[in-house]
Amino acid sequence: MKKIELIDISKSFNGQKVLRNINLSVKEGEFLSLLGPSGSGKSTLLKIIAGIHKIEAGDILVDGKSIKEIPINKRGTVIVFQESLLFPHLNLEENIGFGLKMAGVNKKVRAEKVQEIIELLKLQGCEKKYSDELSGGQRQRASIGRALAVNPSLLLLDEPFSSLDITLRQEMRELIRKLHQKLYITTILVTHDKEEAFMLSDRIALLLNGSINQCDTPQRIYERPESLEAADFLGEKNYIEGTIKDSVFNCCLGSFNIGDDYEVLGKGSAHYRGEVTAMLHREHIHISKEKLPDSIEGVISSLRYAGDRSYYSITAKDIELKGFTSDTNFSQINSLVSVVLDFSRAVFYAR
Repeated sequence: MKKIELIDISKSFNGQKVLRNINLSVKEGEFLSLLGPSGSGKSTLLKIIAGIHKIEAGDILVDGKSIKEIPINKRGTVIVFQESLLFPHLNLEENIGFGLKMAGVNKKVRAEKVQEIIELLKLQGCEKKYSDELSGGQRQRASIGRALAVNPSLLLLDEPFSSLDITLRQEMRELIRKLHQKLYITTILVTHDKEEAFMLSDRIALLLNGSINQCDTPQRIYERPESLEAADFLGEKNYIEGTIKDSVFNCCLGSFNIGDDYEVLGKGSAHYRGEVTAMLHREHIHISKEKLPDSIEGVISSLRYAGDRSYYSITAKDIELKGFTSDTNFSQINSLVSVVLDFSRAVFYAR
């Protein structure tokens, strides 16, 4: 499969619009995540690509040819769901080989392929076990194995790790990452987990309210959300309202030089003057017990220890600011600290 293109795809259920004019392309061998909150249309879009749902408008092209009328079993795609959906009357090796058997692959070739998949997924010793004898992680690996056994040109993953505990989720993420590097299968993952999307993806399509809000690399989406709506979903940001004039951001916390390279989203100009909302990542706030140049004073209002770092909230001039520090023996709650805000790294949105 060379290239997948989704063109102006729309979908409604019971008169309710679920997807609105979706345009997206996925390159050969790419790992793309559809990231968004529950109800944003992610799983619906994945099922449209698989052929489970019909589209009411738009088209799906593979190498420039429409596949929207091609049935699910002819598309060369496989989908793995949140629940493993293994056949309870078949053991693990029979489950993994099921698709090959249905395709008429001879027994010897089928057995060799199944064994290859079992070794790849580190499921040795489970060959004769039935689904109720497997752990949650083993069942999901078996589901992925069944999908990979048929050599799909497109692998679709619909929140496959969300029912697993945190340790198993981390293990499965690492497994999927290694499998993709080894097999180079074009893969689309549906997830609401930001960490998962950032860890696994070449690109992320951020789906909000049935529309693609932004599609870019994980780093770009994290550092520069293209809308306040996207920034809100990604979470843990600081928002400060103010005005920009002559490369200076003026707000209730003071006046801050932001240089000449800033951009105001919604205006796209470094010469914009007017009201803005500044979005500042937590890592662009620095605190110290000592007085720092170009700093303001703040009071620590909350402090949360998290192993190699501590997360804090600071109140400064009636504004709450959130950040973190690697100094896990930092000041106590209600301590006065010096705060440096790096607004040269902020993202500005026109108001």
